[in-house]
Amino acid sequence: MGQLELVSASQLDDVELARLFTAAYEGYLVPFAVDEDTMRSFTAAYDLDRDASRVAVRDGAPIGLANLGLRGADAWIGGLGVVPGERRRGTGRALMRAVHDEARARGAAQVWLEVIAENTSARALYEELGYGLVRDLVVWSLVGGADGVAPEVPAAEAHAWIRAHRSGREPWQRDDASLARIDKPRGLAVDGAAAVVRVTGARVDVVQVAGGEDAHEMLLAGARTLGDRLGVLNLPAGDAAGAVLGRLGASADVRQHEMVLRL
Repeated sequence: MGQLELVSASQLDDVELARLFTAAYEGYLVPFAVDEDTMRSFTAAYDLDRDASRVAVRDGAPIGLANLGLRGADAWIGGLGVVPGERRRGTGRALMRAVHDEARARGAAQVWLEVIAENTSARALYEELGYGLVRDLVVWSLVGGADGVAPEVPAAEAHAWIRAHRSGREPWQRDDASLARIDKPRGLAVDGAAAVVRVTGARVDVVQVAGGEDAHEMLLAGARTLGDRLGVLNLPAGDAAGAVLGRLGASADVRQHEMVLRL
């Protein structure tokens, strides 16, 4: 077996990175396929730094990757994976240590990540590396419906209300910097709650939402009329919107632990 080499992800193009990303998540708890366009948009939306991200190479073949997002003092692991035949050989640990070094060299003070609750082996690795649990996050999905009215307002107006009333820090994928990358966001608002959503075809994604539980009922009932399916990525457990989604019949598809490493 050849020696493991860690190189900058900038040495691979979008096609090669997408192919590696897909292979590295084969057999994962939530497997997914990434194409060239998705890899490009994912990089832009979440501020992945290709120079700082790392790819593991053995015998000239890429076998794993760790994507690193950078926003000032904050860094984020936007995917860590190793192809099936190379797992449990310390490659993931080596990749994580390498991107920690890159984050530190670029002035980051902390590194964030999410890990699926059932992925106990990954969580054990992160704890070994010094990560601590911050909170639990839930991925929700809800079938669209005709009962309700979507009370639309300018997205900037809805976002300003959310910023003034949010109860805590947004996770990376729903942060203000991520929201700023969205093409044609739409704002919704009722008395006591507001949301910014993205409508792509028949899918509605709630990017940010804030407000009281009673107001959320009207807001989310209206949001679901904009498409056939509504999704909320990484909503903090215990958020008022989560209770309303449950009452509306939404399913909690994935539960994740948000963790942080102080550099």
